[in-house]
Order: sequence, then structure tokens, then C-alpha cells
Amino acid sequence: MTPLPTSSLQPAAFALCVVFILLAPFAGIGLALINTGLGRSRSAGHSMMASLSVMAIAALVYFVCGFAWQGFPGLPSHVITAGGKSWDWIAAPPFFLRKLDLDGSPASLAVWLQMLSVGVAALIPLGAGADRWRLSAICASTALFAGWTYPLFAHWVWGGGWLAQLGANFGIGHGFLDAGGSSTIQVVGGLTALSIAWILGPRRGKYSSNGMPSAIPGHNVIYVLFGCLLALLGWLGLNCAGALLFNSVQPGRIVLIAINTILAAASSGLTAAVITRLRFTKPDASLTANGWIGGLVASSAACALLKPSEMVIVGIIAGALVTFSVEWFEFRLRVDDPSGAVSVHAVGGIWGVLALGLFAQFPDQKADQWLAQVIGIATLLGFVLPLTYGLNWTLDRFRPQRVARDGERQGMDLHELGAEAYPEFITHTDEYSPH
Repeated sequence: MTPLPTSSLQPAAFALCVVFILLAPFAGIGLALINTGLGRSRSAGHSMMASLSVMAIAALVYFVCGFAWQGFPGLPSHVITAGGKSWDWIAAPPFFLRKLDLDGSPASLAVWLQMLSVGVAALIPLGAGADRWRLSAICASTALFAGWTYPLFAHWVWGGGWLAQLGANFGIGHGFLDAGGSSTIQVVGGLTALSIAWILGPRRGKYSSNGMPSAIPGHNVIYVLFGCLLALLGWLGLNCAGALLFNSVQPGRIVLIAINTILAAASSGLTAAVITRLRFTKPDASLTANGWIGGLVASSAACALLKPSEMVIVGIIAGALVTFSVEWFEFRLRVDDPSGAVSVHAVGGIWGVLALGLFAQFPDQKADQWLAQVIGIATLLGFVLPLTYGLNWTLDRFRPQRVARDGERQGMDLHELGAEAYPEFITHTDEYSPH
């Protein structure tokens, strides 16, 4: 085989891309702190240990086979012909990054960014499975996620796959667009979080015999709010680097992307604070944090295309959607999601993808961009959700993903790690009802 093709970025674009990729890990750090802070104190060490394990496994599995399935535009791929058109459905580079020159080309930079991005996406389900998801099951689920679910959809969007081809093949807008990962990172992670929450079931004592949920507050709001600040840095990296590599934006447009990212987080977080202040007489810190992250999630798809005033509107709507969605999933669907991962990442990400189709304007005035975005959303809900649920359901059949009852009562720290995160404090008060 001949070496895979490479090209080069302009020096300014290359330097900016490297800087922003270096910021991307802060998104994972922020999510890890948020997940830990919104869980119980007796599972805090387990949560951080799981976060570290997830990032490591995701990177290794992506190195082994993830990039081989995702690929990059211009690299080999498998194509099928339908309706007289060629549709790219999966990449075909060799495993283990063989035949790819890691020399600073766009493809090699994409590998670097995606090894981090897949870890960020794999952290999202941890929040939904907090306090009851076994560490070994987390590792196995992450391997499936990083080795198949994530790279498959990412190829369709960022690797020159069929969603990206909707414009060229069918004249539907410019094809499905997502600069920073509202769909590929956030919604795919959020739908996996929903699958995990369904498979694990609610924490014991969360719902009474009549189905009413009980409040189980997070143990450390400082972790949560500090995680929001770190996540902002990470999202600046994800959005800017993604736009440079996958949307080929000019380096000067980075200023717009950064401003839009900040405005979306600010407007969404404040919207959540105002809503909870009006509803509960005091602003709720955890829901405000969810709103903040929801704004970042919603900003990613269209960060390079919207005006700042339009991004403020996107953020306001994201804050409202996330706030009410958390309650809807908890009360109506009885989904126990301690970190609000499903609402923040799945709902917020879907809104961000749709907002691009509603607000973005292009110089060629090409119509129907909204339709391309809707097709992408339908693919996420109609294919990715059943896929990720089916993979984790199958995994659960071989060995249950949920910890034993005694382990949940004792706390994940002692049960799975043999040591508490806060040994000087009493962290084992029994909060369970007899149901």
C-alpha cells in the first residue's frame, strides 16, 4: 500500500490549531469535576478514577481502530452506490494509524484532536450512571463507544461520509454541518448516557412507591462550578480546532468562534439561573451549571457561522430547554440522571444542530440547510440511539453493569476501590427508603 495522502495547513492555521488542541483536555477535566460534584461523596473517588480510565481507554481504542473507521476527507473509504450516487459510509485506513504520516498534516492533527474528543464524549455517560455503574462495565462500554459508535457517526459528518455528502449528491444545503461537535461529540455521548440510565435503572431510594422522585443533591457544588469554568477553556479548544480542521475556516474567524462560544455559555447559564430563581425563589447552582454547559454544547455546531446576537438567542433557548428537560426526564420518564447529562448534551446538542439550520446564512444563499440538519438529527435518534443502547444492553447480558445492592449502599469508593475519597469524614449515612 502507498502512504495515505497528506497536505499541510498554512503556518498561522497550524499554530492556532495546535494551541486549541492543547486546550481541549480542559473540557474533559471540567466534565469529570461536574460529574463528581453532582454525585454522592461516597462515590467521588470512583467517579474520578472512572474519568481517568475512560480517557485512557478511549484514546487507546481510538488509536487501535477508531480512526480507521472515522478517517478524514481524502483518505481511503468504503463507498456504496445508490440512486446513481456514490455514498461514503465508512473509512478504510489501516488500524494502528499505519500508513499515516504524523507530520502536522490536517489528518494527523485530526487524529490528535479526536483522541481527546472521543474521551470527552465518553465521559458524558459517567454522569448518568453515577453512584451505581461498575468500573469494569464502564471500561467495556467505553471501548465499544470509542471503537465503533463514535467513529462511525463522526465519519459520516467529519470524514467525508454520507451526511456530509447530502449537499453534493442531493443539493440539500451544504450537507450536514457541525464545526465543533454538537452532534458528533455531545449528542452521541448524550444518547449513550440515556441508554446507560435506562439499562442501570434509578438509584435505590430515588423514586417512592408512588413514583415521585426524591432529591439526592450533589455533594460538592464547588467542583461543579469550577468544572464549568474549566469546560469553557476546553470548548474554546474543541470549537476552534474543529472549525479549522473540519470546516476549513480562515484563521481570522477564530475571533468570532471564541466570542460566540463565550456568549452562548453566558446567556444559557444566566437563563437557567433566572428560571430557577423565578420558579424556586432562589437560583439553583446545579441547574445553572447545567445551563452553562448546555450553552457550550449548543454553540459547537454553528460557532463559526452565526452572528454574536444570534448566538445569544441560541444560548437563551438552550438554557431554557436544559432546565425544563432535566425536570421532564426525571418526573415524566423516570430517568435518574444525576448530572443532567441527557438534557445537557443530547437535548442541548440537538438544539445546537437545529439552530445552525435555522439561523446560519451562506454567501451562495443555498436553501434547505435546515433539512440537512434535520436528517442528521433523525439519524442520531433513529440509528445512533438504538445502536448504542443495543451495544450496552448486550454487554449487560454478559455481566450486569450495575453494582450489587450492598455496593451501592456502601458506596462505590469502598466497594470498588477499597478506600474513601474523604476518609476523615463520615460519608455512609443510609439515605435509602425501604422500597
